[in-house]
Amino acid sequence: MNFRSFALLFVALAAPAVAQDFLQMPGKEGPGKGKRVVLIAGDEEYRSEEGLPMLAKILSQRHGFDCTVLFSADADGTVLPGKQDSLSNPAALDTADAIVMLTRFRKWPEGAMQKFDAAYLRGVPIVGLRTSTHAFAGLKAPWDKYNNGARGEWEGGFGRFVLGEKWVAHHGAHKREGARGIIEPSAKDEPVLRSVSDVFGDSDVYTANPMPDSKILMRGQVTATLAPDSPAVEGKKNDPMQPMVWTRLHQNSAGKTNRILCTTMGAATDLANEGLRRLVVNGVYWGLGMEVPAKADVTLVDEYRPSFYSSGGERKGLKVADLDLGKGLPARIDGPKPPAPAPSAPPAPK
Repeated sequence: MNFRSFALLFVALAAPAVAQDFLQMPGKEGPGKGKRVVLIAGDEEYRSEEGLPMLAKILSQRHGFDCTVLFSADADGTVLPGKQDSLSNPAALDTADAIVMLTRFRKWPEGAMQKFDAAYLRGVPIVGLRTSTHAFAGLKAPWDKYNNGARGEWEGGFGRFVLGEKWVAHHGAHKREGARGIIEPSAKDEPVLRSVSDVFGDSDVYTANPMPDSKILMRGQVTATLAPDSPAVEGKKNDPMQPMVWTRLHQNSAGKTNRILCTTMGAATDLANEGLRRLVVNGVYWGLGMEVPAKADVTLVDEYRPSFYSSGGERKGLKVADLDLGKGLPARIDGPKPPAPAPSAPPAPK
């Protein structure tokens, strides 16, 4: 070995390893082969860092899409959901054919916003989950139009102007009342709902009044507890039931049309539900203008035992690499737990 080769080897060995802060999952053979889906995880509460890698595994291994998952993460690859100004590998958005996102109050830097905005203006279809209705906050001009509650042309920000609704309120009792998906009769033949049934999530229903050009596909029936077999609550919470899933064809300022699927469900625990996973997968096919499968395969690829949602309740020290293909997500010994059901009222005296 000559001196130059030795010097290069020494430099290579001495250089610090680059931490893995995003996931790349090449697609197997399938209808999605050659299409690139970018999934963006970034919220403090609903464990998008657990749910979106699971969806990427299904999309890549069951359907052939090339998937990239982006995170809010530290330089060493530790997932930091509360790091609102972080988006790992935003360059992936340059070649995105579709976006699946669950973010909350993000304030990404200039370069990341430029790439997200460029993808939006290309007409990339977007599947927005849960808190994506309030995806951004605290951004400065020219990106302040994306902020939840923005004024002017983008009234209501990215949530309202693009997805069709912004953050309004919890309609169900948070962490106490669940949500059962009731298909809108007029939408029963919509491709996005193909073979979608028995949708239930333990995250509560949001108040929502989507933009007039939205098509409501499913409404959220508020349930008395977080159990799937829980009865519906009586009274005004379900009269009327709030929109929970809708689609929209949004024309942007570049003259391109973004196909939008938005659902106010999407917590990692919600996504344990087969029907909701199928809705998201169908939404990717529909957004890309592809034929939606008769019954999309949404079988889990790796073990998936998601954490119960809680602000700041992430798995501490979790690395992006821990969420890659072949890495299961085991049940937690510690961490937030669902609240105990309220005790039943004693029977009334006869």
